Amino acid sequence: MAPPTEMRFSGWGVEADAGELSDSVIAWLEGRFAAKLAQPVAPPRAAEVRLGKSQSSKRILGELAARVGATNVRTDHYARLTHCAGKGYPDLLAMRSGRKLAAPDAVVYPGDAADVRAVLKTCSKQGIAVVPFGGGTSVVGGVTPLRGEFDSVIALDLSRMRQLISLDAKSRIGCFAAGLRGPELEHLLRARGYTLGHFPQSFEYSTVGGWVATRSAGQASSGYGRIDEKLLGARLVAPAGDLKLAARPASAAGPDLRALVAGSEGALGVITEASLEISPAPEVTRYEALMTPSFSAASEALRTLEQEGHTADVARASDETETEMGLAFAGIEGTRGKLLEGYLRGRGAGSGALVILGWEGASGTIDARRRAALRILKQEGAVGLGAGAGRAWAKRRFSTPYLRDHLLERSVMVETLETSTTWSNLMQLYRGVGDALTAHAPIVGCHISHLYDSGASLYFTFIAQQDRGNPLGQWQAAKDEACDAIVAHGGTITHHHAIGIDHRRYLKAEDGTAGVSALRAVKKSLDPRGLMNPGKLL
Repeated sequence: MAPPTEMRFSGWGVEADAGELSDSVIAWLEGRFAAKLAQPVAPPRAAEVRLGKSQSSKRILGELAARVGATNVRTDHYARLTHCAGKGYPDLLAMRSGRKLAAPDAVVYPGDAADVRAVLKTCSKQGIAVVPFGGGTSVVGGVTPLRGEFDSVIALDLSRMRQLISLDAKSRIGCFAAGLRGPELEHLLRARGYTLGHFPQSFEYSTVGGWVATRSAGQASSGYGRIDEKLLGARLVAPAGDLKLAARPASAAGPDLRALVAGSEGALGVITEASLEISPAPEVTRYEALMTPSFSAASEALRTLEQEGHTADVARASDETETEMGLAFAGIEGTRGKLLEGYLRGRGAGSGALVILGWEGASGTIDARRRAALRILKQEGAVGLGAGAGRAWAKRRFSTPYLRDHLLERSVMVETLETSTTWSNLMQLYRGVGDALTAHAPIVGCHISHLYDSGASLYFTFIAQQDRGNPLGQWQAAKDEACDAIVAHGGTITHHHAIGIDHRRYLKAEDGTAGVSALRAVKKSLDPRGLMNPGKLL
């Protein structure tokens, strides 16, 4: 299999897919800011980004190379640069800051679990911190190469480990190597008539190991389930030994250790493979868009869909601000915009909330599900916008991060955060976090994107002109106040972005003092010296 395409070090994805910032986006933002956007400033070239000097000795590099091969141990500038950060807003600011950046002293590429085991043995003996690295898509500091108490740190890049290890068609279980990316995995499964059904926004670049390590939720998780729900077995290679969990549908043999692997964020060991529940590849896919009179009406409709068993595989609802932003960014303005506004206003859904529904399945199974869902939506005053609008959303669903990069070049802060809570608390949490963010950003939008019988997720986007004198401080103030509001209003500190660095001080509020102590004890057992991903999760 060909080597995976590396993402740009200074932004999302690859240059060929980045596109340009449209006039409609610029006009809408300038209208909301009541000010012109700054002229674009391109990010630095790779050679212009300064890195701290590598601390790896030739002796240790030689020892690592003896195990994985000399070409799979790199200390060159570009390899270290592309492994020194994820894709969070602070990461991108750092790349543009001109400061000398902390970077891993070396990047090591193991080929299998035995290689991983040997590398961890060397690092344990020599006192070297290890940061497992999949797609590098973390937005919460999950792959930042912190050294902890150690003098040296390596990035352990799993991109050579990209195999479909086994497929049990009768049981519908696929076992995958941890470095396999989303498109590669789906290609392998679709050729055999299956799908994983896991499509996070990072799908094109994130990996199996990263999904499990962060308890990822895909955009179709309302139908296919979150990654932790699909996890049936795993191998975690830790400094103290392997945790090998065979794939089983269920067990009552004590606490479920699969739940310990899911969400472990590289802090306990390296996930080298995962056995996941797969599904038949869909024969038919249909997306549809509707407009409801309000976000609260959309929320009620989605709750009813879920609790009455009629939810779509993809089910999401944007609040009024995010709906306005989405229509403007799609270029629906001028005459087209006035026609749409008149159409919706005449049907009681003017300036409302956009709902996207998507169904996947065997031929002949979608129509009845779709009719039941649309009936519930229309009881809440929804107006259909048709399949074309739904397909337009599906076409753009992996490209939104490019927009953030373009706006950053024009000194605009764009950031997201997510949470979840019960249906009875959803609107209180929505208002509380929204109020906290509004104090820092003139544009705050939100959508519901993952449904459960007991509740749903809320995903916030906030946008402001950048404080050029202190952009990181501006972001930190907004992030802190929003996270404090999440805790105060009974939400989870993260629904699917994980803990990383950004959320670690809130874990005690989530799990309690005894819970965090229990996690520390598990880490001590599997990682006695504390080598694994220092400063993350705990």
